Amino acid sequence: MSIKNIRLEVMQFLEKNVDSFVEQYLIPVEKIWQPSDFLPNSEGDNFFEEVRELREIAKELPYDFWVTLVGDTITEEALPTYESWLMDVEGINQIENGGNGWSKWIRQWTGEENRHGDLLNKYLYLSGRVNMREIEMTTQHLINDGFDIGTGSDPYKNFVYTSFQELATYVSHNRVAQMAKKFGDNKLSKMCKMIAGDEMRHHHAYSEFVTRIFAVDPSEMMLAFQYMMKQKIVMPAHFLRESGQKISSAFEQFSDSAQRIGVYTANDYVDIMQKLIDKWEIDKVSNLTDEAEKARDYLMKLPARMARISERLVIPQESHIFKWVEPARL
Repeated sequence: MSIKNIRLEVMQFLEKNVDSFVEQYLIPVEKIWQPSDFLPNSEGDNFFEEVRELREIAKELPYDFWVTLVGDTITEEALPTYESWLMDVEGINQIENGGNGWSKWIRQWTGEENRHGDLLNKYLYLSGRVNMREIEMTTQHLINDGFDIGTGSDPYKNFVYTSFQELATYVSHNRVAQMAKKFGDNKLSKMCKMIAGDEMRHHHAYSEFVTRIFAVDPSEMMLAFQYMMKQKIVMPAHFLRESGQKISSAFEQFSDSAQRIGVYTANDYVDIMQKLIDKWEIDKVSNLTDEAEKARDYLMKLPARMARISERLVIPQESHIFKWVEPARL
């Protein structure tokens, strides 16, 4: 039997539990928070006062903070790309019989994630501190350009990616929440804290999928994990660009801003890698082929090697000026 067929068989085996995954890791629409819970009430008599207060507090936030918040927002708003990518993964079917259990999971996960971009976009719009048209063009470019995260349609590689990426977005949103609170923007802090909570919950789900795969197909899961770590996890917004610029031209400057203020750093990347190695108990996985044993050895040594490399990274001290955030507005 081919590797592809085995992966499909494993996905069909896990699919029997998708309803329990939905129940455990996702929240019903009527019970989960919605963006309007945290924004000025446009139906209320105090709407304009609430907006004025939001705008005044927003004045205290520094330049790199705004760049990072905008980049996070754009990343969240490119969800159509992520959903369409995952729907093409082996074992996920949205066509036959109205879609299988996995496509149900992807749609409901997408529904939860979609709220994040909605909330942050409205906050940015009301803040008056950013150029919304430039942000909107960047978002449209990012969706138009799509992305290639190096996973193909392999479910094992995709679940490694989503396990890593959901934890990375938790780190980013949680740090933004801490910084917003430090600068006195308690409402923005709470928004980002709630988003971070969703991301952590989704991380637990995808990492559980990997745990289950390790139990039934350990060698191939180990090789998939090694493959993703060897080629490195690219961020969902790695094709980020400003209007009139070439694809991917803005990502490095955005990443520099995030690193400069400590929202998401090379050390965080290494830390997440180690957390996944620990979570999946890579050192204890048994019944591995010789090739998978070598992959395990590579993975166990990788965090220390990556940590040494990250120590040598030099981040530019001067901020790149983005069209999204004009210093004159701040």
